[in-house]
Amino acid sequence: MMKKILIGLTAVIAIIVVILYVTIQPKLEADGSYSPSTLALKLATAPITDFENISYEKYQGNKSKILVIFTEQKNLEMKNGKLFSTGNHPVEALVPMLHLQNAGFEFEIVTPTGKPVVFEMWAFPQEDENVIAIYEEHKSKFEAPKNLVDFINDAMVGIESYAAVFVPGGHGAMIGIPEDKNVGQTLKWAHQNDLFTITLCHGPGSLLSTTLDNGEFMYEGYKMCVFPDAVDEMTPMIGYLPGNMKSGLSEKLNSLGVVLMNTESDKSVVRDRKLITGASPLASNELGKLAATTLLEELN
Repeated sequence: MMKKILIGLTAVIAIIVVILYVTIQPKLEADGSYSPSTLALKLATAPITDFENISYEKYQGNKSKILVIFTEQKNLEMKNGKLFSTGNHPVEALVPMLHLQNAGFEFEIVTPTGKPVVFEMWAFPQEDENVIAIYEEHKSKFEAPKNLVDFINDAMVGIESYAAVFVPGGHGAMIGIPEDKNVGQTLKWAHQNDLFTITLCHGPGSLLSTTLDNGEFMYEGYKMCVFPDAVDEMTPMIGYLPGNMKSGLSEKLNSLGVVLMNTESDKSVVRDRKLITGASPLASNELGKLAATTLLEELN
């Protein structure tokens, strides 16, 4: 009898091991990249966000535009050579945009070369009516955004129309944008003209672009909330990333003199001078509220 029980337990354990193995394997996509595993999606995404539909006293002034710099890149290479299927995190982009739009601001949507915006659609909150609505409202702009180069050549002179630059997060913000001289020029333009810069999660990687061509890092000594490298290092264990990242973001920013205000991928947000940052997708609602109320207080 005992032998039969042991055999039965062994079989059950084997089945559990197989199920766990399957659920933590990143999913291979048609282009050879990997999206998060079933378990990772269960743990890291949700069908509805925590967006608070606040009725702000809408901004009525001239500085109503917010330049939103999206990535047009999809695949981020890991140390092991595997590609992570990424882009802009939809919650990190659209929830802050909801708050800013409710506060009376409008968006100028750009990508580095004018190619379509790429979203991590596996993270899209499919049952969130507010997020779906703003995505559909701006879908045509996401599909045919303006070229950042054209903005630099044509629109930068219209400084009186802009309130802020917003760089959404998502691991896609680590592809090309930190090495893009035009992104660096745009952030310097915002900084020099007293505009706000808003970003979260991996979006602060864009701030590294200000150091290109031996430029001085503009944010030394600033307090920031950023997605922690320690969390990125753990995610391959549940199949979120298909391997370890080539380099960490929070460690790099810390080495440049940034004061990191969070150690977890949580709801932390912080404002330091004209920079507003958030820690993770979980901070999207809090970042949107902070950005909206701050702009209204400063500009009205």
